[in-house]
Amino acid sequence: MPDLHTLVPRFAGLRVLVIGDIILDHFVWGKVSRISPEAPVPVVNVQQEEYLLGGSANVLNNIVALGGQAELCGTVGQDEAGDWVLSALAARGDRGAGIVRTERPTTLKTRVLAQGQQIVRIDREECGPLPSDALHQVVDWLDQNLARFDAVLVSDYAKGMVGESTMQALRHALDQARQSGRIIPWVVDPKPVNMAHLTGATVVTPNHHEAAQMSGLPIRGEENLLAAARTIQSELSCTAVLITRGSGGMVLLEGDTPCLQFIPTVAREVFDVTGAGDTVAATLALALAAGATLCDAAMLANHAAGLVVGKIGTATTSAPELLAACP
Repeated sequence: MPDLHTLVPRFAGLRVLVIGDIILDHFVWGKVSRISPEAPVPVVNVQQEEYLLGGSANVLNNIVALGGQAELCGTVGQDEAGDWVLSALAARGDRGAGIVRTERPTTLKTRVLAQGQQIVRIDREECGPLPSDALHQVVDWLDQNLARFDAVLVSDYAKGMVGESTMQALRHALDQARQSGRIIPWVVDPKPVNMAHLTGATVVTPNHHEAAQMSGLPIRGEENLLAAARTIQSELSCTAVLITRGSGGMVLLEGDTPCLQFIPTVAREVFDVTGAGDTVAATLALALAAGATLCDAAMLANHAAGLVVGKIGTATTSAPELLAACP
């Protein structure tokens, strides 16, 4: 059994670049006591509202909570939501230098909840490829700044940030760093729709539904897991594939090994799986930056995920909590 305790203290001060789609999550809580006379819908009496960093910004949240340093590369709109995102990031140590403001609105997801149930979700967003001027700014920033980081994490929510030009710029900057003697690990939390753009990563972290889509193979229990992982590894020319399986834990396919490594779940109670994938990717990136093997990094990420699913809402875990949870 590896001594995972030695890895977590190394997270302090490690710098992770997060590239991806920035989302602002808006939660509205209220009570329902009647049905509207205008239509057969509940009337929600609002009692509380909250804004939280979502999408790739929640990945940054996880990295900072674990003791690392993180910066985002992405876009927000020239709107109030974009202002809020930049202010919240600044409070977490990111000055927003890698964020480009565009005419497209900041992706805003409003969830209305009453009596513990989500009633409706309202999305305000404009997806698709980045405007050319924003894309050029992103590419230039990556080229000039990537070498400052100890790891890279691509957090794809299929809103437009993760495209061929962005990923080509990332691979070029990683190659330049490699030529100067620095090998920077990079983790991809993928969306199947952008699979063609995600080649060359150190490790890719689909959930089992995404793995089935990416491989074109049905996954039922443990059936086809190895074939699916091998197909993804071959298609993406990546070093490793880590498939997250909810209550089934995780499976890791690494390099040329002929079989999967099964990592059972350590969650004692599951209240909410929201954001667990962000926690897995964040912990993996920090662990690899700290010099962990892929297997040790995956085991540590499994413990972190087990902690966050035991919390309500889009949660994070801290370095002390993770240390206490490690065997």
